[in-house]
Amino acid sequence: MQTSVTFKNLDSSKHFKSYVQDKLDKFDKLIDKPVEASVVLSVEKLRHIAEIKLKGGRLNINAKVENNDMHAAIDLVLDKLKKQIKKNRQKKRGRKGGTRGKISESEIMSEDAYFVADESEKLVKIKNIEYKPMDIEEAAMQLELLPNHFLVFTNARTEKVNVLYRRKDGHFGLIQPEGN
Repeated sequence: MQTSVTFKNLDSSKHFKSYVQDKLDKFDKLIDKPVEASVVLSVEKLRHIAEIKLKGGRLNINAKVENNDMHAAIDLVLDKLKKQIKKNRQKKRGRKGGTRGKISESEIMSEDAYFVADESEKLVKIKNIEYKPMDIEEAAMQLELLPNHFLVFTNARTEKVNVLYRRKDGHFGLIQPEGN
């Protein structure tokens, strides 16, 4: 890691420079590509400020900490930087995944899907739905607004899954589980 240390309102010190470089060298394990680190150590009245900017490739991370002690400020800014680097790595892992061109089974099931139930070539439609907790009265109002013939919801009072459906005579029917 290429590191540049700048001092503002503070005498340049080899001690702080080597301290920061030694700490930043440990970050090489976390970062894959070559990165430039720009460190600014400054003092404003009684505040000691440590600021680090990492740049390289798609990586662009900034961290800044103010404290009463310069060593503590450096340690805190490095902790902050470490968290940001780990968070950035998690994002990359989440995006990589390796599903380019491939469709997972959960993606297929999340959309409307058809499959052959048996040799008689009957198609069965599968549709996943989300249900949320609500009262029966609220579910009836929702069903009136929807063009569907039924509504699946969690009964807010019993916390069980219920189905409210529209009958042929225009009234509503309710299907709810029995027992525990």
